Amino acid sequence: MKQFLSFVKKEFHHIFRDKRTMFILLGMPVVQIIIFGFALTNEVKNSGIAVLDQSKDAATTSLIAQIDASNYFDVHQDLVSYKEVEKVFRQGKVKLAVVLPPHFNEDLQHLNKAQVQLIADASDPNVANTLTNYATAIIMDYQRRITNDRKLPYTIDTETKMLYNPELKGAYNFVPGVMAMVLLLVCTMMTAITIVKEKEMGTMEVMLVSPMKPLMVVIAKAIPYLMLSAVNITSILLLSVFVLGVPVNGSLVLLAAESILFTLVSLSLGLLISSGADSQQTAMFISLVALFLPTVMLSGFMFPVENMPLPLRIVSNIVPAKWYYIIVKSVMIKGTGLQTIWKETLILTGMMLFFLILAIKNFKIRLA
Repeated sequence: MKQFLSFVKKEFHHIFRDKRTMFILLGMPVVQIIIFGFALTNEVKNSGIAVLDQSKDAATTSLIAQIDASNYFDVHQDLVSYKEVEKVFRQGKVKLAVVLPPHFNEDLQHLNKAQVQLIADASDPNVANTLTNYATAIIMDYQRRITNDRKLPYTIDTETKMLYNPELKGAYNFVPGVMAMVLLLVCTMMTAITIVKEKEMGTMEVMLVSPMKPLMVVIAKAIPYLMLSAVNITSILLLSVFVLGVPVNGSLVLLAAESILFTLVSLSLGLLISSGADSQQTAMFISLVALFLPTVMLSGFMFPVENMPLPLRIVSNIVPAKWYYIIVKSVMIKGTGLQTIWKETLILTGMMLFFLILAIKNFKIRLA
């Protein structure tokens, strides 16, 4: 244990004596959360929706068919009660629900007026606003189509309701994305150069004669970055709540535990890169280029995954940030619990074990 603590202490010394490393670890997350929280916007083309048809007459069937036939929407689920609306949103299955009241066709025929309610998941405000605008335009087009130059034209009133983020603040979407990007890139980038640095500095021989097992050496190198990542998580959450006004609606303990799990995934991936790279430049290049673009493009942070072609949707499943992004939005914004995010948690756990086992295996080969 004394030797293990000595290794951990050595890693802390390496970190603290390098001011650039300290800035990357502690300064970059603060800068990014502020820039991304205030400056960026995004847009969406289409999404899956749910429909609650309480009338089930010819008019509602025709309207639903017109919505489903558009390039913007795909009806994923038919609901049977109003209670199911928020349930499907919490499960993350849809981003828009169309609620058609009872006697829809009768109201059109006798009162020349009917109502439709649009409920959107505003945890991503740009997507919610865009989807409600698309749905409203389709409903208005349906209204014009059935009027047929009547003296008293039909009128369909659209009521819009935004769940989770009624003020449509962009920070509700970008805070989870920045958390995923910062933790993955910073942790992976910094740990990616640890083992290969030992080789370049000529201290690999020290490890060769060390009585410590490769597993303990790898863990000793990861612990300082895990502790500093906890500081990053705390600073991001504090900035999110008190500067950007993003609440933590779910369990703070669960959010912290999931963040630590994702940090372990990032550290394991960094160690894997470090154990396989031949130089610090190579390790840095792999961690920046090979991880930055997939994290930004395929995690759902900048662009909705469901809008991508099938091959890219399949590839996105191996991007750890995608699953952590879903977890943070579900717990932090929607207030859900482990029963909703257990699948994403298992996937991240599997990734962590996979990367760590490969890193230790490669490290043993280097020491052989």
